[in-house]
Amino acid sequence: MGAALRRIQLGSALSAFGTGFTVPYLYVYVAQVRGLGAGTAGVVLAVFAMAALVVLPFTGRVIDRRGPLPVLMGASVVASVGVASLGFASEVTTAVLSAAVLGAGAAVMQPALATLLVRSSTSTTRTRAFAMQFFLQNLGMGIGGLVGGQIVDTDRPETFTLLFVVEAVMFLVLGAVVSTVRLPHAPAVSRSVTGVRASAGGQGAQGGLRTMLSHRAMVQLCVLGFVVFFACYGQFESGLAAYGTEAAGIEPSTLGLALAANTAAIVVAQFVVLRLVERRKRSRVIAGVGLIWAFAWVVAGYAGLGHGSQTMATAAMISTYALFGLGESMLAPTVAPLVADLAPESMVGQYNSVFALCKQLALALGPAVGGPMGASLHAPYILTFVLVSLGITVLALRLGRRLTPVQDQPSLAAVPSRVVAMSVPEAVPVPMPAPTV
Repeated sequence: MGAALRRIQLGSALSAFGTGFTVPYLYVYVAQVRGLGAGTAGVVLAVFAMAALVVLPFTGRVIDRRGPLPVLMGASVVASVGVASLGFASEVTTAVLSAAVLGAGAAVMQPALATLLVRSSTSTTRTRAFAMQFFLQNLGMGIGGLVGGQIVDTDRPETFTLLFVVEAVMFLVLGAVVSTVRLPHAPAVSRSVTGVRASAGGQGAQGGLRTMLSHRAMVQLCVLGFVVFFACYGQFESGLAAYGTEAAGIEPSTLGLALAANTAAIVVAQFVVLRLVERRKRSRVIAGVGLIWAFAWVVAGYAGLGHGSQTMATAAMISTYALFGLGESMLAPTVAPLVADLAPESMVGQYNSVFALCKQLALALGPAVGGPMGASLHAPYILTFVLVSLGITVLALRLGRRLTPVQDQPSLAAVPSRVVAMSVPEAVPVPMPAPTV
């Protein structure tokens, strides 16, 4: 990696380390430590997600006009203020407003970081850049969660305040690190490569939206991304957790072990998987993720509906989370780089923001649909998400038909041509055949 990319990855990992301090304990902090109740905790989590949905539609245009660096630096300051305020919040109004500020800042950081990675990499190195970011973020969050767990004490609110202060400092560290980045000049992207008819009038809000809606490959990728996040990330802390405790009968503490298995699978498998997917078509890799996740849901079905021993049910639920981690490690080097490769040079920020918006919508709707089903409709819940996972495979294969060969398999761009150019030296006269009579 170049110097710019190394600094971006460092800042991203440190901010993830800070986020790991608070994410597992946010609900407990608001509901129990501050004594604001479960209803307020639910509102805080909902406001956090809604703030992202409000700011993301405007984020892409600002990134493309002002550049990703100033946007990321500003977002890191906003997120730092929000999380610090939340650490000292003792009233409902303060907690809700702090969550809104934190959610807005954190949401803007996602497409800004993605655009920075695009600007500091090439089409051939982008796969590894996004895989490295995903690896470091999961490693940072995992370590942060472990360290935070040794600090928190529900009888001492100041221990939770310390966690939020640490996260606030890490956001500022992210802004300070990226402020030293000097991005290389990004080469222009050929319209024939992206498959988009980008015109000068497409720089406005309506023009940019029309450009993306006319780009069928990007529309299909957004639909695919929504289904991916709905079927996986939208179920981790809601439907799948409810199903595990209600149907499989596992202890709530075991969910922490299952999430640790998910992180471990990502950390262990990321670079092994990267070697396998770099030389393969992205659409087929994503299709394979759908099959792996369908099998993961079948394993979860055995845990809750198989009438086996409690030990087997627990092992099956932990295996389910680990299988999801394997699929995530395959998605990291494929989906996010594909968004960048589809985007015209002047709209990279908008494409990343639209895809982040689809992700947030899935994360908002996933718990709302999966939570009640996982808690009470056990068999329909498993069947539904087996079919949704198979839908990922179908959507990925259909998307592959819309992609150019290089978009689907970037390694083709690095393969040298086998055609040898031949020419006749100018100083050597070429004999002409004698005319026939």
